[in-house]
Amino acid sequence: MGHRELIHDVYLASYQRLVLQLYPVTGDLGEAQEVVQDAFVKLLASPALIAGLDNPEAWLRIVAVNLARSRHRRGRILQRLLGRVAAGPTEVPGASPDHVALMAALRALPVGQREAIALHYLADLPLIEVAELLRVSVGTVKSRLSRGRAALAGLLGERTLDSLEGTHRPA
Repeated sequence: MGHRELIHDVYLASYQRLVLQLYPVTGDLGEAQEVVQDAFVKLLASPALIAGLDNPEAWLRIVAVNLARSRHRRGRILQRLLGRVAAGPTEVPGASPDHVALMAALRALPVGQREAIALHYLADLPLIEVAELLRVSVGTVKSRLSRGRAALAGLLGERTLDSLEGTHRPA
């Protein structure tokens, strides 16, 4: 199997999962789709790279998170320059009311907390991987998770917050 065919197989197996993992990081479904697509474009630009990757999905996740962070920084600068307020919440067809509420609450969190919660609880990554991906200490990740969960509890109440707990994998 050639490199491009392998990338195609990784795309079919991972695209949807990566978008769902990046959606809370970006706070916008379209943005999540774009950063995941851009990560695949980077891989397609150097197709031989896939042969050296132990876990192509993890590499794509790292690239997508970095792209999302860069876009977020550029977006903040542009908003300041234009003096505009960010667009309202993105509607997702067919999403449950709890899911919509969770995505809205996640968008209200500071970026660091939102990223930690999305990667640990929704992407099901262990603490050490989240720390490496975000380039912070494990203690910082734990702090962001704790503060983020407390903020979400205040915004959502315990019933909706329990849905996050069900996806948690022990560190």
